[in-house]
Amino acid sequence: MADILELRVRKQFVDFQLDVSATFPTGVIVIFGPSGSGKTTLLNCIAGLDRPDEGEILLNGTTLFSSSAKINLPPERRRIGYMFQDSLLFPHLSVEDNINFGYKLTPPELRRIHPGHLLELLELESLIKRKPDSLSVGERQRVVLARSLATSPDLLLLDEPLSSLHMSIKGRILRYLRLLDSELGIPMIYVSHSISEALALGHKALILDGGEQVAFGEPRTILMSSGDAPNLHVESLENFFDVEISQQRPDDGITVVKIGNDSLELPWVQADVGQTISISIKASDIIIAAQRPESISARNILEATIEQM
Repeated sequence: MADILELRVRKQFVDFQLDVSATFPTGVIVIFGPSGSGKTTLLNCIAGLDRPDEGEILLNGTTLFSSSAKINLPPERRRIGYMFQDSLLFPHLSVEDNINFGYKLTPPELRRIHPGHLLELLELESLIKRKPDSLSVGERQRVVLARSLATSPDLLLLDEPLSSLHMSIKGRILRYLRLLDSELGIPMIYVSHSISEALALGHKALILDGGEQVAFGEPRTILMSSGDAPNLHVESLENFFDVEISQQRPDDGITVVKIGNDSLELPWVQADVGQTISISIKASDIIIAAQRPESISARNILEATIEQM
């Protein structure tokens, strides 16, 4: 993967210093760390909302910031989309007008993504005339994502966009983000304190702790190695899967899904047979046994081979 972002950032606060040097390739980069580790501050420096005390930031070879050369491009000239924790949609505009707002501000020669394609990709066609206050949380997040992409950014920043979402919505947004990565090829920097999201989405992960860079590399390697990931609670880990509904048994309250060559029985999900949904299996809900267990309450028992410890 080609490198698209080079940065060396140092910013001093009263009791905290952000000090990061990294080169990011294309794809999805996850910035992981506990609250107060400097994740959002780093994003704000990249976007131009905060000014580093010292360093350089280059995007696709263009200098966005350089303390030595006295360069500091304003946010609107950086060609960066930013999806904040809060939706920040214009309440008086429809879904369609919210998405078109950034598109119309983008010079025609720089427009690479048409709003109509985003409406289709994020399944928003049926919502275009509605106002933000009539949307669900998940629908608003999809509109915010579409509006961020409508400017055809060279880089998309996402600051914990799933932190307040229910698992059923969270999995769906993760699926959309993976689709955007494959369909549009826009590099993303995704801030999260969830190791599960980092493992599900990231091509590379940067771990911050106390404002300092702890590790950078392949997510599963560095996040699961002891000592690299601060405040990691293994019991909170979730495994995200996209599965297809193969059978509905409403009388039993059961939905059956296909995952690879196996089937899983889930609590009832309101969806059609053949539809793809996202599910989460917590690490703490998985039991490994050398022999097939008997007389236990587990509904799903699968045979597997352990390939690596």
